[in-house]
Amino acid sequence: MNLAAMDPTTYDAQLTAKRIKLEQAFAQFETPSVEVFASEPAHYRMRAEFRVWHEGDDLYYYMFDKVLNDKVRCDQYLPASALINQMMVALIAELKPNHSLRHKLFQVDFLSTLSGEILVSLLYHRQLDDQWRSEAAALKARLSSQFKVNIIGRARKQKIDLDKDFVVESLQVNDKVFHYKQIENSFTQPNAKVAIKMLEWAIDVTQRSQGDLLELYCGNGNFSIALAQNFNRVLATELAKPSVDAAQYNIEVNNIDNLQIIRMSAEEFSDAMAKKRSFRRLEGIDLDSYVCNTIFVDPPRAGIDPATLELVQGYERILYISCNPDTLKDNLQQLNQTHKVTRFALFDQFPYTDHMETGVLLERR
Repeated sequence: MNLAAMDPTTYDAQLTAKRIKLEQAFAQFETPSVEVFASEPAHYRMRAEFRVWHEGDDLYYYMFDKVLNDKVRCDQYLPASALINQMMVALIAELKPNHSLRHKLFQVDFLSTLSGEILVSLLYHRQLDDQWRSEAAALKARLSSQFKVNIIGRARKQKIDLDKDFVVESLQVNDKVFHYKQIENSFTQPNAKVAIKMLEWAIDVTQRSQGDLLELYCGNGNFSIALAQNFNRVLATELAKPSVDAAQYNIEVNNIDNLQIIRMSAEEFSDAMAKKRSFRRLEGIDLDSYVCNTIFVDPPRAGIDPATLELVQGYERILYISCNPDTLKDNLQQLNQTHKVTRFALFDQFPYTDHMETGVLLERR
């Protein structure tokens, strides 16, 4: 992290530079004009992680600055949500005089929401005992007068939840409000306001869709729940069990009745579709009954594996959200042979960094 680059007065210029870089990188694919979705220039991250430095009676958060090649004290943090910044102050004041809670504490993770909930995870280089649990419960009670907070303690092979290990986010997407269970240590979009813009863009580009939707790498159902309104049915896959459990919760709380989640990897699903293997997890699910003209993929940074890429090419329309332009570009070398990019978007999830979240809609040539 380059803390010196985090200057809101330079945000517009940095975003323009990203747009130009992205347009040049993808010029060979004859993309349409890039649609740019800006972030708030400050307090945009819903989650943040800090190391903790002990110095006599003092105790403070710090991050490592790659440019300075040194640790930097962080009493406040510009990218983090206003709620996280408020909690940083309140929490450190509680921890400093409390030997049980600060002893061998080395990291604090925050997960906040636009809806006002915050989860605090305290990470230790020691095993946590009954005294820690008692002190943490008292801490939670005190902080609860100001915050909708939950606290988790973590140590090697140990996790203590005082109440619950998740928050529930509420996002206003066009004229609907969607609720999402977000579990500690599971992936969620870090920039909630840009995540809303991503959902609205995905809904827009799939308007008037025909048939069903297949989604790979669905996480907690973030996109599939919002996109269900545009399709007859949605079939989605995800491998991580906590994410699948959260997705099932989210389906129920949002009253979605046309979405089916399958716990399997994209590679496994490719084999199932090709009839190479049978899976007990697919019992009772008739894959052949789905008429999927559109596939949605939001893969990890490594991009789409070759077998899955071949599967993806079999669909009329491909909606691809990428957190890594390099692997997206690699995948487009193959996809461009059969499909043409008809929508192209830059979502600035990570201001003041080189990271670019990109969206493309491809339609069969």
